[in-house]
Amino acid sequence: MRLRTVTTAIVAVGSILAVSACSGGDGSGDGGEGDSFKIGISQLVQHPALDASSAGFKKAFDDAGVEVEWDEQNAQGEQANATSIAQNFANEDLDLVLAVATPAAQAAAQAITNIPVLFTAVTDAQEAGLVDTNDSPGGNVTGTSDLNPVAEQLQLVKDLKSDAKTVGIVYSSGEVNSQVQVDLAKEAAKDLGVEIKEATIANSGELAQAVDSLGKVDAYYVPTDNNVVSAVSTMVQAAEKNKALLVGSEAGQVEQGAAITRGIDYTKLGEQTGQMALKILQDGQKPAELPVETSSDLELVVNPKAAEAQGVEIPQDIIDEADNVIE
Repeated sequence: MRLRTVTTAIVAVGSILAVSACSGGDGSGDGGEGDSFKIGISQLVQHPALDASSAGFKKAFDDAGVEVEWDEQNAQGEQANATSIAQNFANEDLDLVLAVATPAAQAAAQAITNIPVLFTAVTDAQEAGLVDTNDSPGGNVTGTSDLNPVAEQLQLVKDLKSDAKTVGIVYSSGEVNSQVQVDLAKEAAKDLGVEIKEATIANSGELAQAVDSLGKVDAYYVPTDNNVVSAVSTMVQAAEKNKALLVGSEAGQVEQGAAITRGIDYTKLGEQTGQMALKILQDGQKPAELPVETSSDLELVVNPKAAEAQGVEIPQDIIDEADNVIE
């Protein structure tokens, strides 16, 4: 089943004229002040990072004082549901669609060709087949990337556990962007002198068995993989049981029990995507000509209690440097 909610943002100015923002898939709107739009959101699964992305996207419209009728749907982690949602959106009278996470974006890009499609929380849109190139998307699809600073995140393993030799990573075999992150981790591991041990899953129900298959490791790294992140508590339990450091890829994972991350603020990433949508809907800019954007706004988040449960002490200088300390 998919979750469906419809909300409406109210603008405290005069009367509102309902106008269609774009037609023919060229992303050109006749927008101006007083416009209202109908936007569909297809989110792959419910977890803090993706929830924050959707919330940030909507916040951009609220901050701009733009009235929107939202059609929000959640695929509950199932690709078949994401495909069905995209097909339904293609038949609705929408001005724009936001797809949150790569599988949802791939489904939307395939089904929806006559209106703008924006994505967020996608690691590499070009690799995922969503755009011609990240610099020149070339179609009706563009958005924001959540490509992680994987090398910087793996460096945290050495910063907290200098004698670490092995790092375990579990990821979804069906998510191309997860493979991109694992490849980046392997490259970074060469310079750090650590070995990457990997295991793949098809769904979150396989996570516990996959973690066990890694055997003894000094640390675990959690990429922005939707199946893994939606069940990150399983990774936390393994880290505590095996006294292995758990390094996350975004703040929500640290709030749930990872020890540390240096990552993206997903609310801000969603806002950035919303601002791109406003350029399309109100200013008439075309998705084909809007490069895929990335976030340079990284934050260091630490969870000293979680680290202690994993047998690691976070140095005070790192705690002092942190943007957010989870108590």
